[in-house]
Amino acid sequence: MQNAVVSHGEWLNARRNFLKAEKELTHLRDKVARERLALPWVRIDKEYVFDTPDGPRTLADLFDGRSQLLVQHFMFAPGWKEGCPSCSYMADHTDGMNRHLAHHDVTMIAVSRAPLAEIERYRKRMSWQFKWVSSFGSDFNYDFRVSFTPEEVASGHIDYNFGEWRETGGEWPGVSAFYKNEAGEVFRTYSTYGRGVEVMMGTYAMLDLAPKGRNEAEGMDWVRRHDRYE
Repeated sequence: MQNAVVSHGEWLNARRNFLKAEKELTHLRDKVARERLALPWVRIDKEYVFDTPDGPRTLADLFDGRSQLLVQHFMFAPGWKEGCPSCSYMADHTDGMNRHLAHHDVTMIAVSRAPLAEIERYRKRMSWQFKWVSSFGSDFNYDFRVSFTPEEVASGHIDYNFGEWRETGGEWPGVSAFYKNEAGEVFRTYSTYGRGVEVMMGTYAMLDLAPKGRNEAEGMDWVRRHDRYE
């Protein structure tokens, strides 16, 4: 269905009126960002060890000399032939961002439960350059509530996105932020789940500007791994 077609003057008037709503959203986004930065932190006392292309590394090691770390909790469980398509859509944005984040004291990586060999095979297939490590054998995914045991899934109730989730499943997406101080202590500063992970989906921000918007029939049903589009 086509929108109303009007004169340039009428279009300009409508656009100026809509700008008021956009400015309100911008101010609200700034307010939420300030409140996010003011949230309390929690120190990470458990020593998580990850399998990386450079050998075993702790969470503190993953900062790679910087004080801030962003982690994409990438849905890729042991035995899966390929990573989650939605998480892959998120990850398609990482390499471009990393060129800037790395020069602003931020390291960004992905973490999955799949063994490193399975991760590396898929990463090479997708031609990604970002660091992607394996939490296989550790509690990391379970502690950060992005992986759930068979017993939790069978119960029909999982604690995801800071509450009881309406769906069940063994793997879910998320993004977490960490800070490391000069003493080497690591703190969890923030995590987001559910639609919060859209923060990584820059393509959506551009689609929101396009005439048809996101144009989705049901969720992200249109998204494919980038090497599977016709």
